Amino acid sequence: MGMKDKFQDQAEQWQDKAKQKMDETKERATERGRQRGDREREREHERGQDPQRTVRDEEDRYDADFDPEAMR
Repeated sequence: MGMKDKFQDQAEQWQDKAKQKMDETKERATERGRQRGDREREREHERGQDPQRTVRDEEDRYDADFDPEAMR
């Protein structure tokens, strides 16, 4: 085996390891995002808030603030 082949194989191994680590990191980040979303929903539930109601309230406030009829 020549020197060039040896270093080529080593570089490919490093690339494979880097890709594996990147995939593992993506999976962990995705899982953390899911867990954070679950925790936020639990907190909203504990406070007695309905997430859909909160979104509607925000939309209503936005509509009221930027109502073209009210701006005249």
